[in-house]
Amino acid sequence: MITADPVDVPYVEEFRFTPEYLEKVKALIANYPPGRQASAVIGVLDLAQRQEGWLSRAAMDEVAKLLDMAPIRVYEIATFYTMFQLKPKGKYLLQVCTTTPCWLRGSDAIMKACQHAADGETFSVQEVECLGACVNAPVVQINDDFYEDLDEASLQKVLDAFKRGETPKPGPQVDRQTSAPEGGPTTLTSATLRSE
Repeated sequence: MITADPVDVPYVEEFRFTPEYLEKVKALIANYPPGRQASAVIGVLDLAQRQEGWLSRAAMDEVAKLLDMAPIRVYEIATFYTMFQLKPKGKYLLQVCTTTPCWLRGSDAIMKACQHAADGETFSVQEVECLGACVNAPVVQINDDFYEDLDEASLQKVLDAFKRGETPKPGPQVDRQTSAPEGGPTTLTSATLRSE
């Protein structure tokens, strides 16, 4: 699945890793045998994106240079994976799962609320395929964290917290411990049921 064309990537003249990120890049590359540094491409692209918030063509070219790869090979990877953003995004990327389990639990309303909040500076929104947390549908990934069991009201609370500069607690937004039933466990609740 091609997600973007590198020709459409906004122009940035130059990209250089900061000393802090360059240290992380070198540590990542060191995990691979000599001559196999290209295996670090996804991790190095991720670090470039974390530094700038998105991947410019200049960033992809710098990754290619560091890993001794043809730039087209880096473009192929960056345009294939939806985790890479080839255009500037807001501070918080709202990735809304709209596949069947999330859709059945109300992701259409969640998507509309996210689109309404998206201003390009604070929030950007992206529809994504399964995030793998179907039991807690509907799910929105905000940057690196999952916010689960959402409805419009709980999503709005999460977004309002981000607007205030707070980081709301990720995970289920209802009375649920991870993927246990709402309200708590319903089986093996008594110590007498466990084997000694």
